[in-house]
Amino acid sequence: MYYSLNLNCQRKKSFDIDRRKLIRSGKWAGKWADDLTLVSQLGLTMAGSILLCFAIGYHLDKWLHTKGLFITLFILLGIAGGGYTVYREIMKTLEQDEKKKTEHDQPKKRS
Repeated sequence: MYYSLNLNCQRKKSFDIDRRKLIRSGKWAGKWADDLTLVSQLGLTMAGSILLCFAIGYHLDKWLHTKGLFITLFILLGIAGGGYTVYREIMKTLEQDEKKKTEHDQPKKRS
């Protein structure tokens, strides 16, 4: 029993040392951090476009004394515009990832 606890401590120390090396090298915040940044950006883009269009529709309804016509119209426009913007960002990211893969897979030429 004591031996297994000691072995677990050794594994933990080894993991801590590896993690410290990764943090110092700057590779700790790798692909998952980039993905998290992208997801956050896409969510905020979508929410921002819908809220902006909601505000425009609300003020138009208030100004023209209509009941929900412009809110509905502008929310639908916000969803469509936000969705299109999110789609473009995803396609741009996929193209960049594909370009990185092809550059990484090709052997470097030495002169």
